[in-house]
Amino acid sequence: MRGARFTCYVGAFLARPRRFAVLARIAALVALGAILSPTRPARAQVAPYDSTALAALKWREIGIFRGGRSVAVAGSASRPNEYWMGTTGGGVFKTTDGGHTWLPVTDKYFGGTIGAIGVSESNPDVVYVGTGEYPIRGNVSHGDGVWKTTDGGKTWTHLGLEDTHQISRVRVHPSGPDTVWVGAQGHAFGPNADRGVYKTTDGGKTWRKLLFRNDSTGISDLVLDPSNSTVLYAAFWQAQRKPWQLISGGAGGGIFKSSDGGENWTELTHNSGLPTGLLGNIGLAVSPAKPARVWALIEADSGGVYRSDDGGATWRYVNGERKLRQRPWYYSRIFADPKDSNTVYALNVLAYKSTDGGATFRRLRDPHGDNHDMWIAANDPQRMIEGNDGGANVSTNGGKTWTDQDYATAQFYHVTTTNHFPYRVCGAQQDNSGVCGPSRWPGGIDRAQWYDVAGESGHIQARPDDPDITYGGDNSGFLARVDHKTGFWRSIDPWPDSPDGHPAGEGKYRFQWTAPLLISPHDPRVLYIGGNVVLKSVNEGQSWTPLSPDLTRHDPATLGVSGGPITSDQTTAEYYATIFALAESPLRKGLLWAGSDDGLVHVTRDGGKTWTDVTPRDVAPFTRVSIIEASHFAPGTAYLAANRYQLDDLAPYIYRTIDYGRSWIKIVKGIPATEFVRVVREDPTRRGLLYAGTERGVWVSFDDGASWQSLRLNLPIVPVHDLAVKEGDIVAATHGRSFWILDDISPLRQLARAIPRESVHLFKPRDAYRVDWGGGFGGGGSDAHPVGKNPPTGAMIYYWLKNKNQEVKLDILDAGGRL
Repeated sequence: MRGARFTCYVGAFLARPRRFAVLARIAALVALGAILSPTRPARAQVAPYDSTALAALKWREIGIFRGGRSVAVAGSASRPNEYWMGTTGGGVFKTTDGGHTWLPVTDKYFGGTIGAIGVSESNPDVVYVGTGEYPIRGNVSHGDGVWKTTDGGKTWTHLGLEDTHQISRVRVHPSGPDTVWVGAQGHAFGPNADRGVYKTTDGGKTWRKLLFRNDSTGISDLVLDPSNSTVLYAAFWQAQRKPWQLISGGAGGGIFKSSDGGENWTELTHNSGLPTGLLGNIGLAVSPAKPARVWALIEADSGGVYRSDDGGATWRYVNGERKLRQRPWYYSRIFADPKDSNTVYALNVLAYKSTDGGATFRRLRDPHGDNHDMWIAANDPQRMIEGNDGGANVSTNGGKTWTDQDYATAQFYHVTTTNHFPYRVCGAQQDNSGVCGPSRWPGGIDRAQWYDVAGESGHIQARPDDPDITYGGDNSGFLARVDHKTGFWRSIDPWPDSPDGHPAGEGKYRFQWTAPLLISPHDPRVLYIGGNVVLKSVNEGQSWTPLSPDLTRHDPATLGVSGGPITSDQTTAEYYATIFALAESPLRKGLLWAGSDDGLVHVTRDGGKTWTDVTPRDVAPFTRVSIIEASHFAPGTAYLAANRYQLDDLAPYIYRTIDYGRSWIKIVKGIPATEFVRVVREDPTRRGLLYAGTERGVWVSFDDGASWQSLRLNLPIVPVHDLAVKEGDIVAATHGRSFWILDDISPLRQLARAIPRESVHLFKPRDAYRVDWGGGFGGGGSDAHPVGKNPPTGAMIYYWLKNKNQEVKLDILDAGGRL
């Protein structure tokens, strides 16, 4: 069936919200196809509906229009207003007006995390994109190789290298767009052979691997000599993520040079002046003003900025300041000014600039913290673009001022909704803040309508009986309560000690980066938070009581120093053996489920007095239990989403129990074998209707998980970290494209066996509202000042027809039967 949606506006705006009923009478109908298969009772497998059956449903982007992390930026010397931004989750964006307006250009082809962008200087319409960011955070997403456009981003072609996963650099030959070098970091979470330097001379039709170290060492940086494109420098980085640890540095690290376009390489690692011992992440730069001058920003025991003035033959240690090598695995980028051989930029938490050959660095006015990438125009050193944890910014005055970051590439970990009218959407944005904003607003949802709440990486919760009171979580178990009417803010941490700088095993409690926080559905004063134990508060966080023993494996091997062997990066981001998922049954008070990030599931049916290990038999150790959804229909029923991508296993895992966890059934049929799952939710009104968020979108099941089909529709290809069902809408928290809402899922709830046999079917409209907004809802905003979209004005009416090519007429009647 090709779905059709008809929207109508009924009556005038009222002075206050009021619900009204919509009656419809169908006079003549047009055939739009047929639904191919009906739903059946729960757990009886249903053949997927034809994709056109759901085509009338559309996701809408609501924002927040505030940027998220970008580690890949690029521009063109010949096009001063054209720049490219790679997001970490949301695909590629492009601006043609100097950074004032940014638009996504890859949504119809690919998305997700972007590691590198290479623009051809000889033909700037030719652009190569390497997917998979190389700063390998604990929740880093993987890419699918290299993509290419020859028309400035209108269309794209996939060029292979799928199993590289993380790509750090793409370099295009300055004289011809068909010759390209790619620096591949490789898998973040395990060994693989698709790493090193690759080259194509036919525009990506074929690739050759020219430089390889070993299956755990990849390329962290790759640069060309601007005066001689046959000269390349490559930096190797031995790195691997485990769920509880980052290994940054090893015997495979080093620097190499080629003088024949990459065909042959000479190792420079042991040349005079470079640090001895283990090397970690390395950034490289060649001075266009003095090509024999090469810079290296090196992670090592004696790390810092090194400089060679003879093409890498010898080196000198010029700066070891700690500010340039904080968390070196995450930064370690260095860039040379194209005109001045003594000017160089180093990126870290802050951005820095040296004008004395690297001896001293002063802070550059950066637009956002955590700086990752930079591109400087070869013909104008005042013109640059910089990538950071807030997105990308353009400067035309050497970094004195920058463009804004008003694009919707925010990375959210979770989503919750409030009981305001209209309801609000809340979540914690990576490296920014927790926010709440309206689900609709007159003229569009402007950035000004969003307001800060506590938290940055954790869960946000709003009291159901007083939604102006919110609770927000951050890493390390930090919590706060905020009364938004009075502005009163209060810390409600469950434990007073800060764990920063300590291994996970040293503290009394361990909390994940995004520790679960929930309000009891039975008492709005009761809060739960998951650490290594479940803690409960009955007074809004003023005091906390442990409710369980340690519900994790607490394997000592996973509780040690989280960084090494060079840098002990103990920020608590890698804290492990923690409760990652927590849920209380909406049907039975004191029935709680807890799932750990190391692969255990427990349930209590007596408010925490006793806990039972109910881990599914085929859930392997160290599997992350990401979400547990307690059923709205039966207290013994629950669903869990789990993943093992941090163990280099990309398979989806969703399970269902109907007997309090005594047995579980795996329910993933239809979801691709390499599309891992982060969330599963049950529809609260139709039993057996489930929704799942994966690394690439949203899926729906009409048969209690027996089969799944895509519900991505017009949603970009983006990691979906959480879903919420609110007032007949689905709200998606994406990790790279902010929040999206699928309005009015009445058709999903009403699809039934009899519908295909009917000559016509009108889906019962949900309740609609007339509201005095002083002008009503409008589109609002502009490309330069985008705002979140509103739903259609009036009632949304869905119908389908069996016969074709006839006129459709819908009469809307009031409650008295009058037109």
